[in-house]
Amino acid sequence: MWNMTELILAFIISCVTTLLVTPIIIKLVTKYKLIDTPDERKNHDCAKPSLGGLAIFIGVAAGFLYLQPVSPQMTAIIIGALIILVTGILDDIFAIRALYKLAGQIGAAGVVVSSGLVIEKLTVPFIGTVYFNDFLGIVLTIFWIVAASNAINLIDGLDGLAAGVSAIGLSSILVMAVLDYRFVVVYLCTILIGSCLGFLYHNFFPAKIFMGDTGALFLGYSIAIVSMLGLFKNVAFFSFIVPIIVIAVPVFDTILAIIRRAINHQGIATADNKHIHYQLMKMGYSHRGAVLIIYAFSIFFGCMAIVFNSATLLSSLVTFVVIVLGIQLIAELAGMTYHNRQPILDGFKRILGVKKLTK
Repeated sequence: MWNMTELILAFIISCVTTLLVTPIIIKLVTKYKLIDTPDERKNHDCAKPSLGGLAIFIGVAAGFLYLQPVSPQMTAIIIGALIILVTGILDDIFAIRALYKLAGQIGAAGVVVSSGLVIEKLTVPFIGTVYFNDFLGIVLTIFWIVAASNAINLIDGLDGLAAGVSAIGLSSILVMAVLDYRFVVVYLCTILIGSCLGFLYHNFFPAKIFMGDTGALFLGYSIAIVSMLGLFKNVAFFSFIVPIIVIAVPVFDTILAIIRRAINHQGIATADNKHIHYQLMKMGYSHRGAVLIIYAFSIFFGCMAIVFNSATLLSSLVTFVVIVLGIQLIAELAGMTYHNRQPILDGFKRILGVKKLTK
């Protein structure tokens, strides 16, 4: 059984380390002019320091050194994390081509699967447990790590959004790990959440620093890893969909972005300002209000994932219907005209108590 005192101390170490290191990172990246310049797609109105993901990583490393969680694949996980971190740093500094960034992500995932950490099976209702052969398991694992990394990266468009959504997703994984006695997952989630919250102090609107690809790719990679160490090993009904539900907002926003760009004959990696967070701001919601609305969506899906993880078949089906309705609302936000979707958002606004700005 885990020691609660150790977990609390590890959380504090990660949180405080990131909190204290971030101002140092701000000074360093400002000195060397490693800043994010605003353009027509971005919402900040002046240049801001980037590479904040380094502070997140340092905070996680500090908590990790204190807890020292043990797993047969831990060495490979650390090497993969370093690869994904370097990939993000290179992209933040040099804006490397999407193909090179993808190569770094696949390289990190390749190291992980070489250690034997692969998605071996999924539990599907009415069918039972479906086992994969080695090749399919490796392909699915690499795809999941790359997809999760990019999902968090794509939603990193507003101050505090990626860090907050990641912290919420990791918190839901933490609850499920506690219920399933997944000790390593509990340790990793604790230090990751602490680091996210420590960074969020400097990153929430108005942000003093951005996490950049350094932080977004690292957090996406981390979420993919902890889900494989815990969620994919569960044998409950619908367990195959639980990891996706945990980060449903960035996942489905990414899917909609791919569909949108395909329809417009654009490259998948082409940046645009039509993600759900941008759409909320176009509708008149403040920067902070848009972030809080997406936080609320993330909390909803996180709670649904927890229910799914240990539910019976009947309750899973009911929960699935509720989740589909939530996904439909995301699609409505991303795709409907302002006048058609306004009644839905007004009702949601009243529930959340978020005020809408008038133009």
